Amino acid sequence: MKSSLRDRIAAISALLAPLVVALALTPLRTHLSSANLALLLVVVIVAVSALGNRAAGVLAALSSAVWFDFFLTRPYQRFTISHGDDITTAVLLLAVGVAVSQLAAHARKLKLITVTDARHLAHVHDTARLVQAGASPDAVVDQVCGQLVEVLGLQGCRFEYGSLLGRPPRLEQDGQVTVDRAHWDLDQDGWPPGEIELRASAGAHYLGRFMLLPAPGAVPPPLQTRLVAVSLADHVGAALDTAGPVLDG
Repeated sequence: MKSSLRDRIAAISALLAPLVVALALTPLRTHLSSANLALLLVVVIVAVSALGNRAAGVLAALSSAVWFDFFLTRPYQRFTISHGDDITTAVLLLAVGVAVSQLAAHARKLKLITVTDARHLAHVHDTARLVQAGASPDAVVDQVCGQLVEVLGLQGCRFEYGSLLGRPPRLEQDGQVTVDRAHWDLDQDGWPPGEIELRASAGAHYLGRFMLLPAPGAVPPPLQTRLVAVSLADHVGAALDTAGPVLDG
């Protein structure tokens, strides 16, 4: 399921699921304590938070607190609470629900980072094996171009063999971007306009460059991801260096 669709479903669930569960619990409100009823609503918050994002979890916590007040505390069907312990329970429900939503969202983010890092590492290993197997430079270039498009979220990628032409923005070996040899703030300014150069080198020898074209309005990936791109270009440099004459640049 795509993230945007999942988040929309989670937002709808955050509004409706606490209402449905609170209604289902109304026959039990005279048999169970307010604390136990609140715990059942916490389960709903956890489920919504696991499905959606942080905002959905917070919305589920607010919705749970509202419907807990309306249906499960005296006087019933009114947005007032007459018992002091019920007020405390409602406040704790909201606080615990918000905390749980933050933890669930953080866990979801960590899982995404882990999966993404594993995929990036697989790209590097695949390309290294291709180079070690003696594949042609063109085959390595084609594979890495496709990987760069995926890793960096590019609109396009092409490779230029031979001499350096012009002075386009450059993705450097440390993962930073320079424009006219000056540091470019990716976090503040996004990708610079036009194509961005990523050199394929072997030692001090310049062998060619990838010309990276970011998608319009795309957010630059984090430094760790950009370093993966640099590593992939280095494998191309190694393949070109092994295969033929070197061009100094």
